[in-house]
Amino acid sequence: MTTPDSPRPRRSGLRGFGHDGPSPWTDLERPPLDERALRLDLLRPGALWTSLDVVSETGSTNADLAARAKDGAPEGAVLVAESQHAGRGRLDRRWNAPPRSGLFLSLLLRPQGVPVERYGWLPILIGTALSATLDRVAELRTGLKWPNDLQAVVDGQERKLGGILTELSGGAVVAGVGLNVSLRADELPVPTATSLALAGAATTDRPVLLRAVLREFAELYGEWTAAAGDPHASGLLPAYTARCTTLNRQVRVHLPGERELLGEAVAVDGDGRLVVRTPDGARHPVAAGDVVHVRPQD
Repeated sequence: MTTPDSPRPRRSGLRGFGHDGPSPWTDLERPPLDERALRLDLLRPGALWTSLDVVSETGSTNADLAARAKDGAPEGAVLVAESQHAGRGRLDRRWNAPPRSGLFLSLLLRPQGVPVERYGWLPILIGTALSATLDRVAELRTGLKWPNDLQAVVDGQERKLGGILTELSGGAVVAGVGLNVSLRADELPVPTATSLALAGAATTDRPVLLRAVLREFAELYGEWTAAAGDPHASGLLPAYTARCTTLNRQVRVHLPGERELLGEAVAVDGDGRLVVRTPDGARHPVAAGDVVHVRPQD
């Protein structure tokens, strides 16, 4: 029992419970993440993950972690947002999604013993970890469209489940991940997108998925760094190519300046570039940073 002179009850820190903004429980099908429980499960002595924060809303988790990286934050920071209002994809494309409808997070990585020129393998590594996790935990067959899209087949069409964005900051790599989990059909940003719910995943439990993704990535990242980032020695290249939906297809590569490259995507090389063989037999490697779009030929 409280009296007028009693201290005010301690606020929970959740939006809607003593704070401005909507309650995280307004959509009971999309409960908030439990930061404390996630920390107890994932932050262990000697493990990759050293901190984990869940915020109700931010502009961009990548921008927030990039600022921490410049201030010298250690490797292994994980920042998860229930909602982002300035999320960015590759080539600075903007996107947003309803609160708690997906997993929106960034990771701070400082790959020890890995040459900087091999940092470009990190989005491929994250994509491989995501795809493997969903195959196992969500019982959903997924594929990876080069260079950074996660896909699932819905109604006979390949649709985008999520994407990955990496950037350098303060000598570290900040890797952002966006995964559509419970988006409904009328909430999709574009007709070519989908979500785990729409794709028929066995689970859309975000805490289960987040734990599994972070554990899978930590294991693969450990193997990759132990091999000094070598995609062959670590096994990353064959693991990725086995899941890459772009390979062995006729593609149309859109390049800056309204240029195009038409041919068959025949390989991903040791530098992570897509190799396109044109009708004259010539092989053209293209890097992710030089490509606007890669699409199947009509």
